[in-house]
Amino acid sequence: MAFFLTKIFVSALVIAIVTEVAKLSDKWGGLIAALPTTTFLILLWMYFEGAGDYKIARHVGFTIYFVLPTLPFFFALPFIISKLGFWPAFFVGILLTALLVYLFNLLYERFGVNIF
Repeated sequence: MAFFLTKIFVSALVIAIVTEVAKLSDKWGGLIAALPTTTFLILLWMYFEGAGDYKIARHVGFTIYFVLPTLPFFFALPFIISKLGFWPAFFVGILLTALLVYLFNLLYERFGVNIF
C-alpha cells in the first residue's frame, strides 16, 4: 500500500510541477508536457513492481501504436479553441482522438496488429 501511495504522490507531483512551469512559461511548460513523462513514470513503476522486460517492451510497443492517432489532438485544439472556446474544443479534440483511434485500429488490423 505504501508503494501505491508513493506512485500517486510522485505522479501527481510531476503533473503539478508541469502545470506550475506552464504558468510561468508556455514554451517550457509545452516542452516538459511534450516529453513522454507519463510513459517514463509508468515504465519505472512497472519495473519497480517486477514487470519483466517482455511486458515493458510490449507496453512501449503498444504506446507507439497509439501515438499517431492521438497527435492530431494537439494540432486541432489550438485551431478549434480560437473558434469555439475551451470546452467545445476540448470535447471535439477528445471525439477526434476517439474516432482516429478507432480508424487506426481498423488500419492496424489489416497488418495483423490488434490494439483492442
